[in-house]
Amino acid sequence: MKETSDTVTDTTPRWANIVAAGPEAELFLQGQLSQDLSTMTADGLWALLLAPDGVVITSCYVTDAPDGYRLVLPRELGDVSLTRLRRFLLRTKCTLELSDIDHGPYASLRDQIDAGRPGPNEFAWGLTPQCFGGTFVASTVSFTKGCFTGQELVGRLDARGSSVPWRMVRASGPGVARVNEVLTSRGPSGPSGLTTLVATDETVTGLGFAHRSLLDSAELASATDVHVEEIA
Repeated sequence: MKETSDTVTDTTPRWANIVAAGPEAELFLQGQLSQDLSTMTADGLWALLLAPDGVVITSCYVTDAPDGYRLVLPRELGDVSLTRLRRFLLRTKCTLELSDIDHGPYASLRDQIDAGRPGPNEFAWGLTPQCFGGTFVASTVSFTKGCFTGQELVGRLDARGSSVPWRMVRASGPGVARVNEVLTSRGPSGPSGLTTLVATDETVTGLGFAHRSLLDSAELASATDVHVEEIA
């Protein structure tokens, strides 16, 4: 887990894709991604690539490609994702190729923040899917398709009601220092504070994390200059 949370100002996200091709590409990805590719429509679907312990490495948008599938993901996570996939590519008729692309699922960090979708800075904390909200889990994880790498912990958390101590939030206020003061005001040391943000002369808005004890606390209710909402 990271020791500190980095912040990023409003820049254009960088994207890459991993093309998985070959007669066993679907079989291979079904065992590696959190979504059921057999349910994919022509528009594609969101999925997660997890570490064996259930930690999110990245989300990716999966679409058809010639003789396989295309996984669109943040460029910052392209190399580590390719390495993770190749770790399990044993005696499988599937090739994996990483390349940079110009466009991805959202065009700016503001689009990402407005959509409440985690990106590289959020995944850098080494958290399980449930920390990013129920909507995120519902749109990226299949609990019925069978086994995939990282499934055990994710399924156990789901069975226990998805109760996790750290929650992704959307927060805004008069400046980074003030918003971080509120986000870090409750709970033990851990993933708290802004992670991805956009700023104007008067306000800052971004994604970040807070301990669940903050979300219904008197401290948050009294912070009239800072707005915090959990990404449900």
